[in-house]
Amino acid sequence: MFKWRRFNGDLIQLPIKEEVRQAIIRETGLGFKLKVCIGTDSQVKGAETEFATVIVFLREGHGGFMFIHNEKTRDVYSIKERMLIEVAKSIEIAYELCDLFTEYDVDMEVHADINTNPQFKSNQALREAMGYILGMGFAFKAKPEAFASSSCANKVVN
Repeated sequence: MFKWRRFNGDLIQLPIKEEVRQAIIRETGLGFKLKVCIGTDSQVKGAETEFATVIVFLREGHGGFMFIHNEKTRDVYSIKERMLIEVAKSIEIAYELCDLFTEYDVDMEVHADINTNPQFKSNQALREAMGYILGMGFAFKAKPEAFASSSCANKVVN
């Protein structure tokens, strides 16, 4: 079971789906129009690879907040493999939560930390990542629009 936390480090005690439901109810109750962006980034540090998945809540015109999950592994991946694992982690949580977003009419996007510029190594995973995300029925963003993965999750692993 994933351990999730807030940006300030406080652990989330409830199952993530229940915590997200409560956040949606609370924020929409305060009159905010919400959009949720889910993304994962990873960083290789010596023998370990650290993954961070974030659920970013944007309050239209009023900033946002996020929930964070980290995990470390000693598995070794090619760049393409690592990019696709990031996408798989984002899709896993998007899939777990998508009925909530439908129920409460919240827009959701999956962000991939993959560059659309072919000069970057991560680009070799773009076609598969895009197909995977769109094939699951989710909206897809890649760099430079994929701030959930390339900014928010990136801050957590760096």
